[in-house]
Amino acid sequence: MGRTVIAIDIAKKVFQLHWVDGETGCIERLKLKRAQMLPWFANRVSTAVVMEACGGAHEWGRALCQLGHHVRLLSARKVRPFVQRNKTDAADAQAIWTASRQPGMRFVPVKTEAQQIVLSLHRLRAQLMKTRIMQTNELRGVLYEFAIVLPEGHVALLKALPGALIEAKGRLPAMLMDSLDEQVRRIHQLQADIGIIERRLSHQMREIPACKAIAEIPGVGLLTATAVVASMGTPTAFKDAREFAAWIGLVPRQTGTGGRVRQLGISKRGDAYLRTLLMHGARSIVVRSKDAPTWPWLAALLQRRPYSVVVAAVANKLARTIWAVLARGQAWRPEAWQPAH
Repeated sequence: MGRTVIAIDIAKKVFQLHWVDGETGCIERLKLKRAQMLPWFANRVSTAVVMEACGGAHEWGRALCQLGHHVRLLSARKVRPFVQRNKTDAADAQAIWTASRQPGMRFVPVKTEAQQIVLSLHRLRAQLMKTRIMQTNELRGVLYEFAIVLPEGHVALLKALPGALIEAKGRLPAMLMDSLDEQVRRIHQLQADIGIIERRLSHQMREIPACKAIAEIPGVGLLTATAVVASMGTPTAFKDAREFAAWIGLVPRQTGTGGRVRQLGISKRGDAYLRTLLMHGARSIVVRSKDAPTWPWLAALLQRRPYSVVVAAVANKLARTIWAVLARGQAWRPEAWQPAH
């Protein structure tokens, strides 16, 4: 007899459970409050528990694993097609159970607390970056109304800002200049806050051997190394490097009918933030290769394919290399990127 599978639709206060009794085959449903969850599972024999990978799921997963249960998480996109008719807590729990029983279903590994802390720092930094962009764009737009043009890009803007403010002071009233000075102080404070988070990530990177190992790969820096290690959970969750690249969304989409299959652009599935970091890293490799060719295969690829296609191909290669380094426990070797003769 197989292990009983209990599906949980988690929420803030009320949790809906759904499972099928292994002896009678009856469908069982149970509603528990938050305080009742762990005591209820503590009194059950080891079982398989499935949940959606949503807010709080990893914390609940770790707690249930400590009680001896086998926890698996499902992406919400995998569950949604199995919700029948009205969307209720009971229907969601049944959909989670049904989705988990499908052959070939992909599961999300339960992250450790340290991995979640690193990802939280990344989210906070990303939010600060968005806020900084909004603040600088607003400053640029206000000054543009008075024919004072600031360059694009944060670094270029900060260099041109002192001269622009001096010019503005000679033309604009003190009421507006005081507000602009406050805006500039907010931008500098946001930049300082971003720097603090990056230093914390740097400290975390020095303590994690896996981050230091993949940081040796070209195009992989502080942000990419810490984000990849924290996001992937464990390399053994993926059977090979291609599956890891597909999980990030860096493999081609496919469409076909009548036995004919066409390759399209990259799928862009999975973690958009992680994919963006890898694309930026790949772009830096391609730009450096155009100035001073390091790998002949990359120079030849640039001659055959458009620039954006080459960047996507290098990002795919980066993802595969990262998986190989982490899964095999070997340091990155530059000769690995040289073509075999």
